[in-house]
This record gives sequence, C-alpha cells and structure tokens, in this order.
Amino acid sequence: MAKNLIILTYHRVLDAPDALQPGEISTDFFADQMRCLSRYFNVLPLLDGCRQLSGGTLPPRAVSITFDDGYADNYRNAWPVLKQFDLPATVFVATGFLDGGRMWNDTVIECIRRIPGTEIDLRDLGLGCHVAKDDAQRVAAIHDVILRLKYLEPGVRNAKAATLAEKASSPVPDDLMLEIRQVKELSRSGIEIGAHTITHPILRSTEIGTAREEIVGGKRRLEEIVGSDVRSFAYPNGKPGVDYDPAHVELVREAGFECAVSTTHGAATASSDIWQLPRIGPWAESTLRFGLRTLRATF
Repeated sequence: MAKNLIILTYHRVLDAPDALQPGEISTDFFADQMRCLSRYFNVLPLLDGCRQLSGGTLPPRAVSITFDDGYADNYRNAWPVLKQFDLPATVFVATGFLDGGRMWNDTVIECIRRIPGTEIDLRDLGLGCHVAKDDAQRVAAIHDVILRLKYLEPGVRNAKAATLAEKASSPVPDDLMLEIRQVKELSRSGIEIGAHTITHPILRSTEIGTAREEIVGGKRRLEEIVGSDVRSFAYPNGKPGVDYDPAHVELVREAGFECAVSTTHGAATASSDIWQLPRIGPWAESTLRFGLRTLRATF
C-alpha cells in the first residue's frame, strides 16, 4: 500500500490562547500534539521525508512538522517542546523581518487589538468601518482588513499598514519575529531552516525579477546566517494560481531548492510535485481528533 507524507503547517505557538488569534495554537496544546506524534507516528525531517517519499521508502504514519514565517515563539515556545519529545522540524524564515521586523498582517492584528472604543473607523485608509464591541467582532474586523490589504501592491499595502499603526493606543510589538542569533541556534540544534523569501510578498503581485530576488536573496541570506545550504522553500501564502504560478515554481527549481511546500490542503503522495507539496493544518479541535485525522490522512 502506498504511503503518504503528512506535512503539518504551523505559524505561531503562543504563550496562551489569544481570542484575537483563534487559529494559532497555544504552547500547552502544541505539547499535547507533539506528545501524540511522538507516540504514534514516524516524525521525519522534511528533507528526509521528501526523499523517502520520492524513493518509495517512506515508513508508515510519516509526518513532517513545519513552521512558516519565522516567529520568535517558534524559538521560545515550540523549540523546547520539540526538544522534549526529540522531534525534528523545519522553520521557514522570511529574512527581511529578522531582528525587530514585523509582518504587515501582525500590524493589523496588533493595531485592531489596541484601537479603543466600540467602533474601528478605517475609512480614511479605504479599509471600512467595523463594529468592535467584543473579541468576535474584532476578529471579524481583522479578517476583513487583512483580506482588503493582502493583494495590494506591496508598497501600498505596507504604507497603509504603517498608517494603521499610528491609530493604535499604544506601540505595537517589535519582538514578534526571530533574531539572527536564534536562527543560528535553531540550526545548530538540528532544526532545519528553510527559505520563505525576504519580505513575504504575494509572488504573483510582483515583477518576475523582484520575485527572483525575493526567492534567491532569501536563500542566500539564510545560508550566510546558518553557514550551510538551504534546501527547502515555502511559497508565501502558498495558494497555487492565486499567490504564485508556474513561473515561480521554475524560479524555485532554478534556485537549487530540493523541495518546496504550498498551502494546498492534502497529503503528499509519490505523485505529488516535489516543488509544490501540499500540507495540512494542525487541526485544533482536540488532541484526540488531531491524532485520528492525522492518522487517517497517512493512508
């Protein structure tokens, strides 16, 4: 029977649950999931999993763990748990945000968290007016603003996010992303560092030359930091035909990556494109459902 490789996608591992980020996992729940994986699955480094998938030597119940973007809590919260259970993982890092940078979507989240009152009026930015009487309404506002900004030209998007930051009642945090020293430490410990461009653009929204520099430049910068080849890549946002297209896949191949992952939902099979591997979100309903759904996907 053919075996599948389940590539799990994480972003942040929070100190505690956050009502404004319901899609992000807390450290305690992450530890429960990693305990489940360590007991019942064969957790492989991503590159090993890809090679074994291509070579037909994948073990049963094969899983690889990945993190996108390069958040500092990957180092602070996820890494100690991974060490506790002796599990490998890959952290895809967007190099432009290291050492104090902040992604525009986090600017949106943290600003809407900090804008006082029961109404968030962003009509001057073309971002609507939102009721904000409770956390659920603020979450809806976050989703709407992110959707309005996501596919704008990057310069316009960043300018609007910067103006939005001025509306917050207190400074937005500048310590959300990894520091270079932390990337080095993760790499030395055996965590694979993968590339995720420089500034996390929607590749289809950029000129092809800019896209090439984002892909190649991010790889080169990480190789300077970790002192070894960077072999894996994650497409920003990652929806084929929406966020990137075949021309960007070819750029990834030409850059010398051995594999690349998308956000297409599904298990990787022997017939999957090694430069567009699907991944699966780490279902968060409960640890039991997480384990059962992951197990089902491996067949």
